[in-house]
Amino acid sequence: MPAAESHINVTKRDGVDVVEFVDRKILDELSISELGDQLRTVADATPAVRLILDFARVEHLSSAALGMLITLDKLVKERNGKLRLCNINPQIFEVFKITRLNKMFEIRKSVDDAMIGL
Repeated sequence: MPAAESHINVTKRDGVDVVEFVDRKILDELSISELGDQLRTVADATPAVRLILDFARVEHLSSAALGMLITLDKLVKERNGKLRLCNINPQIFEVFKITRLNKMFEIRKSVDDAMIGL
């Protein structure tokens, strides 16, 4: 069985892991599962990880993807890390507002903005 393709690009910036999503649509369960595993690997790699998720490319997000983000947030907090989201398009942000996840996650306009104080 071939290895799962990477759904993320991770770059280090001043000790912060900046994660860009490769896929425009994060909808199907297999992709979300692989994505969750890849994000967990990034979170596990550093104690007190500082993580920025950049949604610039993402146009569609399923509710299962939101669940995976909640799980990741819990994992990061358990390790005394910080997680911020940025570049969320208005349609997706609307979903965050409806589900009140905009209160749970720290959401910033850009990666530069998310870096401040992290």
